[in-house]
Amino acid sequence: MITFRTAGPDDFADVMRLYRQLQPEDPVLCDGSDAETFARILESPGLHLFVLEVDGAVVATTYLNVIPNLTRSASPYAVIENVVVDKELRGTGLGKRVMAGTLRAAWDAGCYKAMLLTGSSRPATHAFYRACGFSSDAKTAYLARPS
Repeated sequence: MITFRTAGPDDFADVMRLYRQLQPEDPVLCDGSDAETFARILESPGLHLFVLEVDGAVVATTYLNVIPNLTRSASPYAVIENVVVDKELRGTGLGKRVMAGTLRAAWDAGCYKAMLLTGSSRPATHAFYRACGFSSDAKTAYLARPS
């Protein structure tokens, strides 16, 4: 059985396990700040952390940010982050399932567009996002980081 749902407090360990697969170079935090941030995300309106379960096991996650907006008839827009499927299950269609649920949540929230960025240069990653309905030629993305 496959279930797409909003993450809850008990999903912290599973989400962090998936994030370690996504960003293995990130340090493991031992001060509890990751758990505090997880709780803040779950409590914040407009922030949606989703998980996909297969037979009760969390196998994928996405993070949807619904952002209020004054243009486009005051329609919000969405930013999708941290899309990850368990490395043992990639290529099985679960990524498309979790992305479809995430986009459905964005459209249900009235978003007029959904955006995401990827740091991957792998053609398969870009093909995946195109297959999910994203276009790489509609906008140009720029990224700034603190110096």
